[in-house]
Amino acid sequence: MSRATGTKPLAPASNRRRPDFSRRDTSLVELMDDPRCDAALLDATYRDFRVINALVSGWKDVYRSRIRPRLSATRENTLLDIGSGGGDIARSIARWAHRDGYRLSVTGIDPDERAYAFAASRRERPGVRFEAASSRDLVERGDRFDIVTSNHLLHHLDDAQRADLLADSEALADRFVVHSDLERSPIAYRAYQIAAWPVSRRSFIHVDGLLSIRRSFRVDELARVAPAGWTVCGQKPFRVRLEFDAAARRRGGSHA
Repeated sequence: MSRATGTKPLAPASNRRRPDFSRRDTSLVELMDDPRCDAALLDATYRDFRVINALVSGWKDVYRSRIRPRLSATRENTLLDIGSGGGDIARSIARWAHRDGYRLSVTGIDPDERAYAFAASRRERPGVRFEAASSRDLVERGDRFDIVTSNHLLHHLDDAQRADLLADSEALADRFVVHSDLERSPIAYRAYQIAAWPVSRRSFIHVDGLLSIRRSFRVDELARVAPAGWTVCGQKPFRVRLEFDAAARRRGGSHA
C-alpha cells in the first residue's frame, strides 16, 4: 500500500457516506499516506501487512503460476518489488524461491523513508535488500531486473503516475512484470470490514484497507486504461493483475 512516487496524496473526501462501488473513489486518502500520521500506528500497520497480505494478496499463487516458471535454475535471478512498504512480500517471494531451489536476489524499493526504515529494521533475510528510492531513480541509473512486481500500488496512483510506473516497469524488466492489486467489490469491502475488525484499534490497517478497496479498479476498468502490450486478468478472490511479458515482447511473440 505504498506509492511508487513521492508525490503528495490527493485531497481527502468524507468516508461517512454510504460507499458507491459503481466507480473508483480516487478522492480518498489512506491514513498512512499522511506524512504527519502517528508513527507508532504506522509501524503497527507495516507489521500488520504481513498477516493481511498473507490472507488477501494471493502472492503465493502469483509466485507459483507467474514468477516461478520464469526463474532460471542455472543462474541467479533478480526481482524488484516497487513500493515495497513493510517488506513482507519481498521477503516471502525470496523465501519461496529459496525453498524451491532457485537463487533469487530481491530488491524492495519505496520512496517513503518511513517504509524504508521499517523494512530495513526487520531481521535480515539472505538475498533481500531494501532501498529508499522510486522506480524512476532506478531507471535513471540503468538498473535491470528479471522480474518486476508491486502489491496494492496501482490504486494509489493517478493516471500520469500510473503511466510513469508502467513505463518504468518496462524499462526495468528483462522477463516479466506483474502488478497485483485489490478488485473493487461490495462483497470484498464487507468481508474485509469484518475480517480486519479485530486489529482496527491497533493500526491503520482496517480503515486504510477499506479505503483501498474503494479506490481500486475492476478488471474491465483496468483493461480500458492498460497500455498496448499489457494484459489484465482477475484472480480469486477479489484480485486484479496487470502484467507485461518483456521476454515475449523482445521475441515478438504473444503474451503468456
